[in-house]
Amino acid sequence: MPVRVLVVEDSRTQALRLQLLLQKAGLSAEIAATGQEALAKATELEPDVIVLDINLPDIDGFTVCQSLRKQPATADIPVIMLTVKDQAADTLAGLDAGADAYIPKDDFAQTNLLQALRDMRLIP
Repeated sequence: MPVRVLVVEDSRTQALRLQLLLQKAGLSAEIAATGQEALAKATELEPDVIVLDINLPDIDGFTVCQSLRKQPATADIPVIMLTVKDQAADTLAGLDAGADAYIPKDDFAQTNLLQALRDMRLIP
């Protein structure tokens, strides 16, 4: 069974781009467009990893990550924040919220995401 990834991204275009990237890497990827949807799907799907944007229309990604860490069913799911917020304070806030990795959306974001998944031993 392939590794299951929950992609939390409100931009449909970016979400589909990430889904395709992950599928090409042999992973299964589901999409959530809001923080509330992410929390529900994380509990329902029990993904192996969550790729989480910070700028969401309802709840910011920092709060989503903190909520995931407080729930026994989702507390141990690795979270990779993938976001346009690229300041050092944002990175620290993401890690303080419980993220396992923090990747700015820049020219190297997709490569860095795949490397983070390799480092987590989720892809070869």
